[in-house]
Amino acid sequence: MPKAARFSIAPVRSLGLEHPDEIDVTELGVLEDRRFFLADDTNRLVDRLVVPELVQIGAHTDPDGRHLRLTFPDGNVIDDEIRLGDPIETPIHGRTGVGHVVEGPWAVALSEFARRTIRLVRCDRPAGTRDGNPTSLMTDGSLAEFAQHSGVVEADARRFRMLIELDGATAREEDSWIGHRIAIGGAVLAVTKPDARCAITTQDPETGARDLDSLRTLIASRGLRDGKHADFGVLADVSRPGRIRLGDEVKLLD
Repeated sequence: MPKAARFSIAPVRSLGLEHPDEIDVTELGVLEDRRFFLADDTNRLVDRLVVPELVQIGAHTDPDGRHLRLTFPDGNVIDDEIRLGDPIETPIHGRTGVGHVVEGPWAVALSEFARRTIRLVRCDRPAGTRDGNPTSLMTDGSLAEFAQHSGVVEADARRFRMLIELDGATAREEDSWIGHRIAIGGAVLAVTKPDARCAITTQDPETGARDLDSLRTLIASRGLRDGKHADFGVLADVSRPGRIRLGDEVKLLD
């Protein structure tokens, strides 16, 4: 059966990924994942569709979101406790980010890097703005198929920013789990639907530069779901919270 090969979380939405050796999956997902987001002075979301280079900034936080470390590509590090300011609600791709503006040194550094005014926001709700399907999965078989259709020797899985990457699977094996439950480590996940992809997948996961027409590849090889969604990987709800470690096997339950 497929095994967990890599975990990817983004403590700040659109910033660089972390790859822990294990994750604690709650009913809300991984609490550190997307706990923070960025907004400009007009309350517009600032993500990699706006500033692709944001992926070059590393981030780390704790499960309670009380501390944040940002590491910029020039070596500058901002590492401090979180102090909350004014409440804010920000539209985020059909959802609403409800949180508080974070006071302190992060906004100035982020604004200088992005060359625009940026405010750092901590979501009031752990695990960010999700209202369901807090986990995502993809397999090495599907990634290899994507690379073949893209005309590249190897595709970097990080461009898809999936929570759980699995090795030892056939192409699209994860799609066959939709409507079923799987056990992995101490967690049980209910796989619900395909994951619709956006233009961020066209960007190099190291630099943010557009380097691959991934959406065109997905549409050509997989078609469009409901005439509008280019899918890759699957989403899942958490039926039983638990810890998942690298190497844990997937078991199909029903």
